[in-house]
Amino acid sequence: MDLQRESRRVGIVYDEGMCKHARPFGKSHPEQPQRIKVIWDKLCSAGLVQRCVMVNSKEASDDELSTVHSQKHIKLIRNISSSKYDKTRDKLANSFNSIYFNKGSSSAALLAAGSVVQISEKVALGELDAGVAVVRPPGHHAEVDKPMGFCLFNNVAIAAQHLVHKRPELGIHKVLIVDWDVHHGNGTQNMFWTDPQVLYFSVHRFDSGTFYPGGDDGNYKSIGGGPGTGYNINVPWKQGNCGDADYLAVWDHVLIPVAKSYDPDIILISGGFDAALGDPLGGCRLTPYGYSLMTHKLMEFAGGKIVLALEGGYNLESLADSFASCVEALLADKLARSSSVLPPFESTWDVIQAVRQELRSFWPALNEDLPLPVLIKDDVLQSLEKLNVSSSDESSESGHEEFAEAGKITVNSTVLSVPFAETTESIIQPLTELKVDDDRHDNKGTPQSFLALNCDKGFPMTVVPSTSCYKDCNESALVSVLNDGNAFSWRELLRKTHIWYACYGSNMWKRRFLCYIKGGKVEGMSKDCSGSVDKTPPQDMQWKMVPHRLFFGRSYTQTWGSGGVSFLHPIHSGNSKAHVCLYKITLEQFNDLLLQENCMSFKTDYPLVDIASVDAIRNENRILNVIEVFYF
Repeated sequence: MDLQRESRRVGIVYDEGMCKHARPFGKSHPEQPQRIKVIWDKLCSAGLVQRCVMVNSKEASDDELSTVHSQKHIKLIRNISSSKYDKTRDKLANSFNSIYFNKGSSSAALLAAGSVVQISEKVALGELDAGVAVVRPPGHHAEVDKPMGFCLFNNVAIAAQHLVHKRPELGIHKVLIVDWDVHHGNGTQNMFWTDPQVLYFSVHRFDSGTFYPGGDDGNYKSIGGGPGTGYNINVPWKQGNCGDADYLAVWDHVLIPVAKSYDPDIILISGGFDAALGDPLGGCRLTPYGYSLMTHKLMEFAGGKIVLALEGGYNLESLADSFASCVEALLADKLARSSSVLPPFESTWDVIQAVRQELRSFWPALNEDLPLPVLIKDDVLQSLEKLNVSSSDESSESGHEEFAEAGKITVNSTVLSVPFAETTESIIQPLTELKVDDDRHDNKGTPQSFLALNCDKGFPMTVVPSTSCYKDCNESALVSVLNDGNAFSWRELLRKTHIWYACYGSNMWKRRFLCYIKGGKVEGMSKDCSGSVDKTPPQDMQWKMVPHRLFFGRSYTQTWGSGGVSFLHPIHSGNSKAHVCLYKITLEQFNDLLLQENCMSFKTDYPLVDIASVDAIRNENRILNVIEVFYF
């Protein structure tokens, strides 16, 4: 279909009322009000808002919400901001997976859901050719009966169900939901599992089921059930670092052929931008050009009727730039040329073939022969990390030239083979040689420098001494205790010392982290944790943005079983950011945590990390490498 630029009527909905939802007490959080503010500012400064049609926001009604959510859940979110919950709001939030509430949560959640419904209706009616909803909180993790993963109501699912089942006069009989958020939309998948009128497509990091939200739901074998079998399509990445070429290969060889066969009446995009280059939670490399081209390719279907609703995305700069590029595509602007020259990864092609094989009996278009691809070997990921090909906004072309010179890239059949032993030799240095930042704490007492890096299943474990770390302990007494081999005494002393323990990924969920303190296990763990000897809950919890990149390590651990293992790169990088969740625990509890993770006995006469070690690191401003000591 020829979509002329001047004839495109693109609606936009935005309401600052959605900024009222924020983490209580001014504490930082990746899902913050600034996310939609920077998008709005970018669209205004680029002149895009002026070219769009403003659509009024509205709060969702109970009738609209009940199309996918239980009455109990609706009542909870609608009333959570009332004074009735003032004393229990935080405790209730902690009972859910990665959720916070405040006095603005109810109105923000209702506005987000209602606004997506509102603009979707206008596109369905033909009043608009397309629409964009700059909304928060996001929605695709929210389940029928519970909030989850920063999401309160499932905004896109509500709109889809409303169009198909509540407004039949609109003529919307088939909805295609494209979810390109880096995390799998477990809630959306479950809501349409048996519904052939809604085709759910998700491309996301999976990492053998260890990447959030975890489990097997995001596997390519999850294809729907009953009459909806074949109408649920998951494309699960095996690791991070996937970029434009990887996503566009999936578009060309999975999504586009299926969309042609399905012939949707409207497309709703669950537009998460946490797969963007530089995102602290995603670890992928999509550029604004990649997002714009993905949007452009979808405009071939449903007469260009597309609604883009914001989901995730936590690097404010890449979030704003990527969202704006999608708006430009919907306005039928000429796409900027890409500077990327890297082909897809070998594992991307493996996933594409697996997905096509699983679904070919439902979608005959997937039976066609695939072209012979040019690929890049997955082990080149480490060289890409070293040369920062994926960690800055500078031209990928110049980065590729440096990579080609250092790694001597040659085309060997259809796979780019890179002998990179020499180029990666200096990637992992002894961490005792690396300096950390000079600043220790900000004015709120939040730790600024990190002492120990250790991680499993995508969450780094980092130790930072608290400001009162040494006040109550006598180092000479500790040395005497260790010389005497008195295990009880070292525990007694280390129990008075507090450190900040930083988690990435799954352990941001407090219930999962508490398994190491109180014992037990949650979904995804292969065995029970025994818990710490001291089962006192953490004294405090904070969020911190750190200037480090993710790095990948082992593929198996005793506690979590098989799956990817990653940790924060020890080298400070001004172009990189990662969010970590900080728990204030005792040094004794940290030692017990290490003992559990490494399957060692609590009956030890010596701590793995003692006060003398921490003090030496603190005085010399150095990093302690726990992984090097215990893992390799």
